[in-house]
Amino acid sequence: MLKILYRIYQFIVCLPGIVLMTMITALEVGIGTTIGNGHFWGYMPGHIWGKIILKMFLIPVKVEGREHLEKNQSYVFVANHQGSFDIFLIYGHLNRNFKWMMKQALRKVPFLGYACEKSHQIFVDKRGPSKIRKTYNDAREILKEGYSVTVFPEGARSFTGHMGVFRKGAFALADELQLPVVPLTINGSFDILPRMKGFNFVNWHPMTLTIHEPIYPVGQGPENVEATLRQAYDSVMSALAPKYQGFVENPDQ
Repeated sequence: MLKILYRIYQFIVCLPGIVLMTMITALEVGIGTTIGNGHFWGYMPGHIWGKIILKMFLIPVKVEGREHLEKNQSYVFVANHQGSFDIFLIYGHLNRNFKWMMKQALRKVPFLGYACEKSHQIFVDKRGPSKIRKTYNDAREILKEGYSVTVFPEGARSFTGHMGVFRKGAFALADELQLPVVPLTINGSFDILPRMKGFNFVNWHPMTLTIHEPIYPVGQGPENVEATLRQAYDSVMSALAPKYQGFVENPDQ
């Protein structure tokens, strides 16, 4: 009975609410970044949007490990990608001003793409060497200004809740700028909304964001990149729920 009531609530309240909130947030970002502080308006509306949407769906959130972060330090955050609710969790509860590194295709999503463009999120464009260089140059400038970058190094949402392969891009960027990498473990997102075709109702499930200790560079070059990637992968995996432990190949990768 509770499941049925929750689905009715989603249909009547959450679905219209998420559309309205996304439209309002996109407009706030667009207007704010045009007339005001771009970094503030590029982050704060999204931060509030993520929090409100999770509250709207009645999802309880627990954050562990905030004490590992220093106030004015730039970081490259790397997280596992269990599902769509990862975005709301990180935006709403990481509590750091950051830019996303995201797929180029998201630029075309109505309202969302506009807001991301105006707030100078970093679109990963793989259409040739010059486009790839621009992606890294954009990220480099953001990090040099004292902000952080958040990346899903798997590059795609999981079909199983398990982790796939981590790509090297974020770790190479951190190595080049000699910045610490902070692994993030997300639990609960896959249980809330497993990746399937077509429309699916959200399942009620708590979410946890675990912020691991930063991994500082030891040297510079391919060996440091590889070592940081392995350490970050192991850290993220260590805090996953037992049923999602272990590597499972993701066909989208």
